[in-house]
This record gives sequence, C-alpha cells and structure tokens, in this order.
Amino acid sequence: MPRAMDAKDDRAGAALTDAAWSDVLIAVDRTYAELIEHQERLEAQNRELEALRQFLSSVITSVSDVLIVLDRDGRVDEVNASTCVCTGLPVAALVGRSVADLVREEDRAGLSALIAEIARTRAPGRMELSLVSSREPAPVEAVLSPRLDDRGRIEGLVLTGRPVGELRRAYAQLERSHAEMKAAQAQLVHGEKLASLGRLLAGVAHELNNPISFVYANAHALERYAAKFETYFDRVQAGADRDELVRLREELRLDRELRNLREAVQGAREGAERVRDIVEDLRRLSSDGGGEMAAFDLVETARTAAFWIMRGAGHSTVPEINAEGPVMVLGHTGHIQQVVMNLVQNALDAVSETAAPQIALRIMREEGRGVLEIHDNGPGIDEATAAMIFDPFFTTKPVGKGTGLGLSISLKIAEDHGGRLSYSPASGGGALFRLELPLAGEGA
Repeated sequence: MPRAMDAKDDRAGAALTDAAWSDVLIAVDRTYAELIEHQERLEAQNRELEALRQFLSSVITSVSDVLIVLDRDGRVDEVNASTCVCTGLPVAALVGRSVADLVREEDRAGLSALIAEIARTRAPGRMELSLVSSREPAPVEAVLSPRLDDRGRIEGLVLTGRPVGELRRAYAQLERSHAEMKAAQAQLVHGEKLASLGRLLAGVAHELNNPISFVYANAHALERYAAKFETYFDRVQAGADRDELVRLREELRLDRELRNLREAVQGAREGAERVRDIVEDLRRLSSDGGGEMAAFDLVETARTAAFWIMRGAGHSTVPEINAEGPVMVLGHTGHIQQVVMNLVQNALDAVSETAAPQIALRIMREEGRGVLEIHDNGPGIDEATAAMIFDPFFTTKPVGKGTGLGLSISLKIAEDHGGRLSYSPASGGGALFRLELPLAGEGA
C-alpha cells in the first residue's frame, strides 16, 4: 500500500509541475509580445522625434536672422547658420560659450542688465548690440525672449537679431517709397487742378478781355487828351497873350477834357485793379497749398469759385447763394476754392439735362464749424454709386470727360483741413454735398 500511494503522489506532483511551467511559458509569451509592442511604439515615437528634430533644424537653418539659443546660465546651446555667417565662426566655436563673449565689451553691461530684467519680468527685451566677428563687429537689433518650462520657470533664453544695416536699408527703401507716393499724390492733385483750369480758359479770357479793353480804350483817350494839352502849353511857352489862350482853351475844350481825363485815369485804374484781382484769384487757385493756413471768408471763396465755373461753362443756370454774412474759416483758400469749383462743376453736369435746372449754395455756421451745402435738382445718385463716389478714379462720366479724382481729392483736402466732405440725397430730390471746415478766430 505505501508504495502504491507514493507512485500516485509522484504523478500528481509531476502534473502540477507541468501546469506551472505552462503558466510560466504563457506569461513569458505575453511579456514578450508586450515588449515587442512597446518596442514598436518606441520606434514610432523615435521616428516622430527625428522628423520633428529635422523640421526644427530646417526651420532654424532657414531663418535669415541671427538665432542663438541660451541655457539658464547664459551659455550657447544652439545657433543657426546666419549666426555663423554674421560672426564668421563655426558652430563648434560658438556652442558652449557665454553669450557675453559673443558681444563687444561695451555692450556686455547692457546685455547683463537686460537679461536680469527679463528674469524679473518674464517679458521679452530689445537692445542694439554688436556681435564679435572674425572680420569686424556686426551690429544687430536684438530681441531676447525667455524660454519657460511647464512650471513657468526660466530654463534659458532665445536671442534673435537682424543686422542693423539691413534694417536701415529697409527703412531707407520705405522712406523712398513714401516720398514717391507723396510725389505721385501731389502730381495727381496738380493734374486735377490743371484739368479744372482748362475748363476755365474761356471764362478767364472773357473776364480779362473786358478790363483790358477798357484800359486800352482809356489809353487812347489819354493820348488824345495829352495831345490837346501839349498844344495849349506850347502856345503858353511861345508867349501867346491871354485872349489867344482863352480862345484856344475854348476851342480845345480843355475844361471838359480835364474832367474826362480824371474819369479816364479812374477807369484805367479800375480796369487794372480788375485784371490784378483776376490774376490773384488764378494764382491762389493754381497754388500748391504750401505755407501756413490762414483765415478766409468761405462765402467770398464760394462766390468766386461759382463765378469762375459759370464763366468757363457758359451755362445759363445761375447758382443761388445764400449766406448769413461772412463765415471765416481756417485753411488754404486755393485748395478750398478748388473743392467748391469741383462740386459746382459736378452740380452743373448733373442738371445739364434737367428741364428747370437749379443749383443752390448755402453757407452758414454750425457748432463751431463753417458749413457749405451745394444742392442741385438733378437725378441724384443711387445708393450703389454713392458708396463709391469718393473712391479714386471712380467716375460716371464718359471717357475723356472726367478723371475720377475730383471728389477723391476734394475729400482729402477737406480732411487735411480738419473738416469733412459728405454726400446725402436731397429731401426734394437731387444731390446734396456738404463741406465742413473749422471756424477761424473767435468764431471757432
């Protein structure tokens, strides 16, 4: 019996041993599979990290500005190719060095102070410094930004900088472009002004012809009067007696001619003054608007501008001008005259096909401003067109009849004077343009 029991126990122990080994092998297989899966994930992550490293490296390499990555102690961790070009040193000669060794001695104190300020405020800082170079110092406009870890602690700095020479070239190019743009704008303004002057030539010729003809006729009269007085004084010089002189004076009608002489001189003076005024108006109109702004009467300026437009257009419509006395505003008379002429000309064009054309100018004071309203009873402007009328080169006139710059330039002139130019449909139909300018002196 005992032997039989021992054999049975041996078989049971062997079975248990086989089961344990089976469990061990299963666990080993499972662990191995998990290790394989983990290894595959690690390799995938390594590939992603390598791709990210290559991407960052390509970005850093392609940056044209100086780029220096610093550790917490201010030593160089990494640089890009532009830094090597700027300093004339290879990467190996730069990595590991203190950033203070890379700048001129006179810039080191300022750089240390900036780094301390960034450590205190956690905000980027800017300064101009010169990098030490194997050739000559390279001045750059540097920006230092903190590198923060996930807990918000500074673990280093990033220094980026653009060579100052490049910045200065960019600023110079910007300044040249700005100057060219201003010159082009001035040329456009002058071109529009010349276009306005061209429309006035007929009226100017007529206005100049009248006083000049008057002066010319009076000059002939003065020449005739001078001949009579010369005849009389020749006889006086020759010693003629009193009776002869009295008779000669009556024959020559010197008393009447003396009165006529004064009238001829007065007429010639008035004609010359009229010519002077016309030339002065044209000079102000064609001026470039330079110099200081001055006070002028908006009513008189509007009246003069409307007068010139009507003379040049030869239109039968006479604008109605309503004003509450002089309205003194501050600005350049010639420029505002140009604006008013443009608005009146547009109003004339708008009513050219209207059966009973009407144009009204109203000048008044409103809340510290001088206001000029120009109203016509033409067809008006539709909403879509009204949204674009102040755009440069926009025009509804046929080709060759307009440049599309009149309202755009007028708006710019109004804004330069601290005023505004606006459009609104008139309550009784037609168009209403409103020009506002700051009042001058005590009326402001």
